[in-house]
Amino acid sequence: MIEWILSTFMIVGAALMLLAAIGIIRLPDLPTRMHASTKSGALGTSLIMIAVALAFMDTAVSARAFAIISFIILTAPVAAHVIGRAGYFVGVPLWEGTVKDALKESYDPETHQLHSGLEGKEPRKSVTYGVAESPATKDLEEPEPKKPE
Repeated sequence: MIEWILSTFMIVGAALMLLAAIGIIRLPDLPTRMHASTKSGALGTSLIMIAVALAFMDTAVSARAFAIISFIILTAPVAAHVIGRAGYFVGVPLWEGTVKDALKESYDPETHQLHSGLEGKEPRKSVTYGVAESPATKDLEEPEPKKPE
């Protein structure tokens, strides 16, 4: 019975990784390729690592397999985001069928400046929490000294 479960995890994981590879080859632009490689690649690798942990049934192997799963799930989306954003800033063209370009209004390709939309707003005022001020906003406003009675 365990062989069937292991085989299912391995085949589904390998199929997802194959789907990620096909997505990298067939999809039209960098953001969609990054999406395909991140989602199905991370899930495929996770399923294969679960199969490895179940096959060996050893604490050391299982701990390593789950450490690999955690590492891939934490780093793959961040890496894809950084690579996709760098590609956008360098000028890699988007697919002509792209519906929404969220950075189009905020990014100036000539000066390479990204505007957040928060420029020109006033800084936040100091907030007090009970007796002491918040350490993050302590330097924004100086409290008035008490007058002697």
